[in-house]
Amino acid sequence: MVQAYILIQTEVGKASTVADVISGIPGVLQAEDVTGPYDVIVRAEAETVNDLGRLVVAKVQGVAGITRTLTCPIVHL
Repeated sequence: MVQAYILIQTEVGKASTVADVISGIPGVLQAEDVTGPYDVIVRAEAETVNDLGRLVVAKVQGVAGITRTLTCPIVHL
């Protein structure tokens, strides 16, 4: 399993809606609206890095109200 944090910037006033929609996507473990430079932080998992990429590009980035994402894969050193 590959896990990552996805940091999301949204249109003004859309963070809560975006977090709610994303939380229903298979592979998303948690989606929270936050304050700071990002509006939503998501923890997601997939079988492979390629599957994770497809999750982000095909599912997460397709949610209305998102302006930018930054995916941070989790590593175990």
